[in-house]
Amino acid sequence: MDMTNREYEKYVEKKAAPSPTPKNLAWAFVTGGLICTVGQGLLNLYRSMGLSETGASIAVSVTLIFLAVLFTGLGWFDKLAKHAGAGTLVPITGFANAMAAPALEFRSEGLIMGVGAKLFVIAGPVLVYGISASVIYGLLLVLFTGH
Repeated sequence: MDMTNREYEKYVEKKAAPSPTPKNLAWAFVTGGLICTVGQGLLNLYRSMGLSETGASIAVSVTLIFLAVLFTGLGWFDKLAKHAGAGTLVPITGFANAMAAPALEFRSEGLIMGVGAKLFVIAGPVLVYGISASVIYGLLLVLFTGH
C-alpha cells in the first residue's frame, strides 16, 4: 500500500477518535484537587497531633510519597491515572509513581541492575538539571547581588 504523507495523515485523522478535551480537563482538575485536598487534610491531622508546621509538612510529603508508591506497586495508580489523566501528575505523587514504576518493572533483573538502575531513569535527569539550575542561580545571585 503506497501512500503519500498527506494521504496517510488523512487516513489517521479518519481513524483516530477525537479526544474529549473538556471532559479530560475537568477530570484532571477534580483529581488533582482531590489529591491536594487529601494533602491538606493530612497536614491538618498532623498539626492537630502536635507537629510543627515544618514537621507536619514533611510528614505529609512522606505520606503522599508512600501512598503513591504503594498504589503503584498494587497496580492502583495506573487504574486511577487511566481515568483521571493528568490530575494524578500532582508533582509529589506523579514523581513518586514515575520513579517506582520502572523500578518495579525491572525488579526481575535484580536489586542493583534492575531496581537500582531503573529507579533513577526519571529521577536522574530531574536531579541533574535541578542541581545544575540551582548552582547557576547561586552563581548569578553572587555575581549580581554580592550575597
